[in-house]
Amino acid sequence: QVQLVESGGGLVQPGGSLRLSCLASGFTFSSFAMRWYRQAPGKERELVATISTAGGSTNYADSMKGRFTISRDNAKNTVYLQMNSLKPEDTAVYYCNTRLFSGSYWGQGTQVTVSS
Repeated sequence: QVQLVESGGGLVQPGGSLRLSCLASGFTFSSFAMRWYRQAPGKERELVATISTAGGSTNYADSMKGRFTISRDNAKNTVYLQMNSLKPEDTAVYYCNTRLFSGSYWGQGTQVTVSS
């Protein structure tokens, strides 16, 4: 079955960096775009970044441009989110997502807390 497992979250000070990972299984990873979303307390889930199948095309939400980088390693079935210059407002649960022919799939999420 399709599984997405995020890791790499944690507590970081403002201005710090984190790299999130999402290990995928149960489908042909290299054939599908991948996305990172996030959901802050009391807010709706929002799209953070998208990456195409081979990684040649990426898109970011405006507030993440220049600070976040999405990438993927198709040999490792893994998508990454490098987050730099983190701000308190980046505090959220970060989710990995893919949309297959059978539906949309989500990981369990990983908590990122930006606080001094």
